[in-house]
Formats: sequence, C-alpha cells, structure tokens
Amino acid sequence: MNGTDSKVSIGSLILVPAVITLAITILRLIGELQGWSPLLFNKAPGGGFALVGISWLPIIFGPYFAWRVAAAGEGPSSMGKAFGMVGLAFVVLVLGIVLEFFGFRKGMVAVYALAGLIQLASAFVVRIGWRALGNALVAYAFAARIPVLVVMYIAMSANGGHGWGTHYDVTDPSMALTSFGRKFFEASVVPQMCSWIGYTAIVGSLFGCAVVAIFGRRSVAATA
Repeated sequence: MNGTDSKVSIGSLILVPAVITLAITILRLIGELQGWSPLLFNKAPGGGFALVGISWLPIIFGPYFAWRVAAAGEGPSSMGKAFGMVGLAFVVLVLGIVLEFFGFRKGMVAVYALAGLIQLASAFVVRIGWRALGNALVAYAFAARIPVLVVMYIAMSANGGHGWGTHYDVTDPSMALTSFGRKFFEASVVPQMCSWIGYTAIVGSLFGCAVVAIFGRRSVAATA
C-alpha cells in the first residue's frame, strides 16, 4: 500500500504469510520423515491435529488480512452482512462435507467431485460479505494448499506407490485397491483444492471479522 492508492495488492499482502506457510509445510514433512514427536508431527491420516501444521494459520492470518484491508479503506459495507455470509458459507461447507462423505462411502466419484465444488463455493460465499478480505483469503488458501498438493503427489507416488508413511500419503484403508489416479483425486485434489480452501476462507473471515468488530473500524483506520 502506498500513500496515493488505498487498494492493497493481494500479492504483496499474502506473500509473507504464504512463505511462512510453505516453511511450516516443509518442516512438517521433515518432522514426519524423521519420526519426531507425534504431538508435533502426527503421521495419522488427516494429520491428527498435530501442533506443527498449517490448518491453524487462518486464525492468525485472517485477522492480519482483515486489519490490513480495513486500514486501506476496504472494509465491509456492513459487519452484520460480513458475519452473516460467514455463517452461510459454513452451512454450504457442511453440506459439501456431508455429500462428500456420502459420495466416498458409496464410491460415487461424480458425487464426490460435486461435493468438492460445493465446498469450494463456500469460500466465494464469504466474499459476498467482505470482498477484499475474501479475495485475500482465497488467494492465500490456494498459495498455501498448492504446495501441499505437490508434496502429496510426490509422497504418494514414492517407493513405487507405497509412499513415505507420512500423513501426506497415508489414505483410508478402503482405498488400498484404488488406482493411483483416483486415490490422488479423492485423497488429495478434492480436499486440498476444495475442502481446505473453503475452510481457510471461512475460519480466516470469522476471526478477521471478529477482530475488526471488536477493535472498531476507527481504530483500524487510525493505523493506516
């Protein structure tokens, strides 16, 4: 942001958070490969809520993005609408999760893919309430998750398809006989490019809106 332009560059806004996120992703991979503490580097499918991970970061970066865009004069037209769209986005995300579970258990790839698109759509519902914050979070979410997708592909295809034994390549036992392409699509592409994008936008927006609502737009604007 400069003195003559109130608009925040999304690229510059998410650059440092994206680099931090990438560093944590790499650290997480190294920790799992080296067998470090399961509390910090859990190898279980989904990550097992390990403390070293990137799923917690929207709680931090959501408020950071919200503060920055609000200070640049790009706050929401209505805080009530911003919170309301976060709530609606959450409903959409849950709907997608339920449909995803159904599609996975029934082996219906088309339904599973549709569920992923619904979850991805939840991220764009957030933008209706606060466009600038939503744009930042969606961009950050993809910047955070694309490297994870690359790591998962490498990990899942390693050792002749047996993987490294990290949470990046461990899949549900029911997928043992599934082809690599379908396994990668269901265990990596849909979760990383759809589910986690929606999650990041919603959680980041919730905490971002809360920070701005608590401290007030005047306080935020005073830092501009």
